[in-house]
Amino acid sequence: MIEIIGYIGALLMGVSLGLIGGGGSILTVPILVYLFSVDAVLATAYSLFIVGFTSILGSASHIKQGNIHWRTAIVFGIPAIISVFITRQFLVPLIPKEIFTIGTFHLDKPLLMLLLFAFLMVFASYSMIKPSKKIKEEAETAPKYNYPLILIEGAVVGMVTGMVGAGGGFLIIPALVLLAKLPMKKAVGTSLVIIGFKSLIGFLGDVNGSEVIDWKFLMIFSSIAAVGIFLGSYYSKKVKDEKLKPAFGYFVLIMGIYIITKELFFK
Repeated sequence: MIEIIGYIGALLMGVSLGLIGGGGSILTVPILVYLFSVDAVLATAYSLFIVGFTSILGSASHIKQGNIHWRTAIVFGIPAIISVFITRQFLVPLIPKEIFTIGTFHLDKPLLMLLLFAFLMVFASYSMIKPSKKIKEEAETAPKYNYPLILIEGAVVGMVTGMVGAGGGFLIIPALVLLAKLPMKKAVGTSLVIIGFKSLIGFLGDVNGSEVIDWKFLMIFSSIAAVGIFLGSYYSKKVKDEKLKPAFGYFVLIMGIYIITKELFFK
C-alpha cells in the first residue's frame, strides 16, 4: 500500500515539473526516503536521475513550441553541469559517515543530507509563495543580458543540485527571468533543459561510487514520473501559474517543516 502511494507521488512529481518547471526533486527525495525506505544519500542520487530523465522528456514539447532559449541554456548550463559533477564526484564523498554526537543527538551523513534538503525546501517555498510581480517589473526595466551573474548563478545552482539532489528549478527560473530577461514560458522551457542535463551529469558522479543502483526501480519510478510530466505540460496551458505556485509553495513549506521536526525531535 505504501509503495502504491509512493508511485502516485512519482506521478505528482512529474506533474509538478510539467506545470511549473520545478519542484520535482522537492517531492522525489521525501518520497524515496519515507515511502520506499531509500537511504537519504542514495535518494539524492536517485533524485538526480529521475528528475533529469523526466525533465529531458518534458522539454520536448517546449522545444516544439520554441520555448527554449538555447544561448541562455548553454551559458547557464555549462557552469552548472561542471559544478554538479565536481560536487557529486569529489565533495559529497568527502563528507564523513559519522559527523558528531552531542548527548543523545547523533548527526551522520544521511541525516545531514536530509536536513540540508529540508531547509532547502523551506527556502524554496518562500520563492514560490511570494508574489512574482517584482520579478516581472525588474525584467521589464533592466534589459541588459548579465553574463557574469548568469555564469555564477549556474555554478551555485550546480553545487546545490550536487549536494542535495535538487534540480533547482525554483532557483533557475527566477534567475532566467531576472538575469537573462526571458518571458516566463521560455524560462520554464529553458529551465527543464538545464535541469535535465545538469541532473543526469550529476548522477554520473554516483554511478562509479560505492552506492549500488537499483536500475529496475529507477526506471519504473522514472517512467511513472514521465507520464506525470506530459500531463503537467498539457494542463499548464489551462492552469494559471500565479495560483498554482503559491499553493505548491505552502505544500513544500509544510513538508520541509515536517522533515526537520521529525528528524530532529521525533526520530
